[in-house]
Amino acid sequence: MVDQSYYDKADEIIGEHGAVPSALIPIIQDIQNEYRYLPPELLVYVAGKIGVTEAKAYSVATFYENFSFEPKGKYVIKVCDGTACHVRKSTAILERLYTELGVSKEKPTTDDMLFTLETVSCLGACGLAPVLTVNDKVYPAMTPDAASELIRELREA
Repeated sequence: MVDQSYYDKADEIIGEHGAVPSALIPIIQDIQNEYRYLPPELLVYVAGKIGVTEAKAYSVATFYENFSFEPKGKYVIKVCDGTACHVRKSTAILERLYTELGVSKEKPTTDDMLFTLETVSCLGACGLAPVLTVNDKVYPAMTPDAASELIRELREA
């Protein structure tokens, strides 16, 4: 359950985009950017405010992989496992990060909400493989040791 401040922020975001059905995607993008996830209660609230059905709002939010109904950590790490990265051993990087962070596919976010680890099919940086991103900043030519060092630096930041 979210508190009143979330609804107030949603009203502010709706005000910026207009309370019209065509603004659904930019509104929920801004909400997700604000909270690092899309609270389901706010999706229902937005749907009512802009005149779309809850079903329509959920169909849009679940269609696009970028939207998440689960809270994410301060640092969202995406490890590419596309062909170029996979053949250059991105799996070893991913396994190191699972161990180092104490997370899994089923529980991708650390208890302290500092890190969320995700695997993606492609980050579009095949020439820099293996690649990972942290909050959309690209880290090329990664190794398991370099990934561990990056985690250490982020923890100290």
